[in-house]
Amino acid sequence: MRNRLFVIWAALRWVPLLFLIAPAMEAPLVAHLSQPPKAIKAWVGNASWYGPGFNGRKTANGEIFDSEALTAAHPHLPFGSLVRVVNTRNGKFELVRINDRGPYQEGREIDVSYRVARKLGLIHSGVSQVRLELMELPQKR
Repeated sequence: MRNRLFVIWAALRWVPLLFLIAPAMEAPLVAHLSQPPKAIKAWVGNASWYGPGFNGRKTANGEIFDSEALTAAHPHLPFGSLVRVVNTRNGKFELVRINDRGPYQEGREIDVSYRVARKLGLIHSGVSQVRLELMELPQKR
């Protein structure tokens, strides 16, 4: 009986300690964003997509195109720019990296990879209005 009481007493001593340790094991406070990052610039345009037919070809910056990568083509943004593409019809969004030039069709602002188009719901429409938010420009070397 005495041994059993000791075990219960010892176990109960650890319960408050667990409540103190568990929160400390989370990510540091600086890793939690209190507000979403603000865009450098935002504008509206039409987006189209390009995919499997271009797989394996070189992009304008020399990378090999992968239709499952989170990349896009833009006529003049610097390579490496990060752009949030938001489908204005359904609110879905994805962050893409500019690694190619295009689109070359009048009235289109950006070409996204097949994976991005799938996530945004652009596959069936082919072209859709999107909001583009420039989030980050590449570091100058």
